[in-house]
Amino acid sequence: MDLLKLENQVCFPLYALSRKLTSVYQPLLDELHLTYPQYLVMMVLWEHQELSVKEIGAKLLLDSGTLTPLLKRMEEKEFLKRSRSAADERIVLVALTQKGIELKDKAQHVPNAFRCHIPLGDQELLTFRDMLNNLLTKTESTINNN
Repeated sequence: MDLLKLENQVCFPLYALSRKLTSVYQPLLDELHLTYPQYLVMMVLWEHQELSVKEIGAKLLLDSGTLTPLLKRMEEKEFLKRSRSAADERIVLVALTQKGIELKDKAQHVPNAFRCHIPLGDQELLTFRDMLNNLLTKTESTINNN
């Protein structure tokens, strides 16, 4: 097998699929004034209400150099507020504002609207998601151990 042929790559279809699926989100998220990475941050905050920058980064697999400017733009839109922890001012906490909380109601349609573009049955989609999560977990632990 020629390992340098595009058709023999595992990463290429993942990369191409990721780009295509993210492009499906774009018009849905434009209505909310969010980019896809900002949408991910909002989903994490809708679930947890308040987290440190480090915790958000760990959940989204983003470093603080990527996350900080993203959070700054979201704070300018008044979706969230950043503040220093009273217990340890090295820790920056991120919490939803009222506008950020209200945005959740406006985002309720996004998953179903996105789902309409996925040509898989419900069980196939769950299996695919589980396979991707498993691969991500195994890859993350392999990379972190090297």
